[in-house]
Amino acid sequence: MKVLILNSGSSSIKFQLIEMPEERVICSGLVERIGLNDAVITYKTDVDKYTQTLAIENHHVGLEMVAAYIMDPEKGVVKDASEIEAVGHRVVHGGDAFSDTTLITSEVKDKIKQFENLAPLHNPHNLKGIEIAEDIFPKAKQIAVFDTAFFQTIPVMARKYAIPNKFYSEHDIKMYGFHGTSHKYVSEKAKEYLKSSTRNIISVHLGNGCSITALKDGKSIDHSLGFAPSNGLIMGSRSGDIDHSLIFYLVNDLGYDLDTVNKMLINESGMLGLTGYSDLRDIEAEAEKGNKECQLALDMNVYRIKKYIGSYVAALNGLDAIIFTAGIGENSDYIRGHVCKDMDYFGIALDETKNGVRSKEIREINLPTSKVKVLVIPTNEELEIAKQSYELLHS
Repeated sequence: MKVLILNSGSSSIKFQLIEMPEERVICSGLVERIGLNDAVITYKTDVDKYTQTLAIENHHVGLEMVAAYIMDPEKGVVKDASEIEAVGHRVVHGGDAFSDTTLITSEVKDKIKQFENLAPLHNPHNLKGIEIAEDIFPKAKQIAVFDTAFFQTIPVMARKYAIPNKFYSEHDIKMYGFHGTSHKYVSEKAKEYLKSSTRNIISVHLGNGCSITALKDGKSIDHSLGFAPSNGLIMGSRSGDIDHSLIFYLVNDLGYDLDTVNKMLINESGMLGLTGYSDLRDIEAEAEKGNKECQLALDMNVYRIKKYIGSYVAALNGLDAIIFTAGIGENSDYIRGHVCKDMDYFGIALDETKNGVRSKEIREINLPTSKVKVLVIPTNEELEIAKQSYELLHS
């Protein structure tokens, strides 16, 4: 069966059309830099690759372009929408309502909408993708795979906030975790690659959104994102960890309203707020030219990642491997190199030559003497979603 996978991120849409259960990719692509005048859509089949640069105003426009490419009379891979039997969607926040892959109904969509305030950069786009797919592929089963599901194994002591108990027991306020589909996929790939009794792994997902997960025996035991995908590491436009009293100072002393502060922390902070750029490729290029704001932002980004690695080594009581994944983790040798620099106390020894090699395959970039394996593993959330969607329909 043909399964179309839509992965709508905060500024991108990844898509793959996959023949299951063979796991054969029929076509794939990426819409990136959504909201900018120089957005790019890439569409690939077995025989051709097309790239187009243009203004893509929002996710709705991007998703319509994806569908147009797939069904194009010349470039497309299907003649009719009915050939696609299922559409699997990445949905970021499922709260406590969803802990498994789910067939989408009107009730499920209502629940996804309820969590929009907790994942404002993702759930609205996830829901829009579902609604557009329902219109374009009306005969296909629509399936949701939730980022939050992978973190059900995190113990209460790591999930619960130190606020009055009633907020946990009555309102389900706790850490939920995100990027679970990616962390699950790469951790399983690491296990296959290492072929050993590796127990303690730290998975570092670095894209426009960033997160880091501590895994023991393949199960998540701690994670950097929380109740909503806004804390933890410094991200493209999200601040990551801040002192919450800053919010009250901005409102009570500086006169900002809460909506403005919320928008600032989610849409105007992080690397964008520090540099004026949200794309790390632009920031690295500017830093090379001597832009001191960009240089400092990169230092801050790396420092935050290293702090989390240190705390997770303590939580795991050891470290066997670090995984770098997602757009930045897979492609930025600068970030990987500086994160692993001066980490010899933990037994991390990076091979600079291997770190500089670009590849789409799993690769090991540590020196032979390194006690910790340092792996770059291309994430494939789309394949993971396809597998879970297929299993749901055939269970």
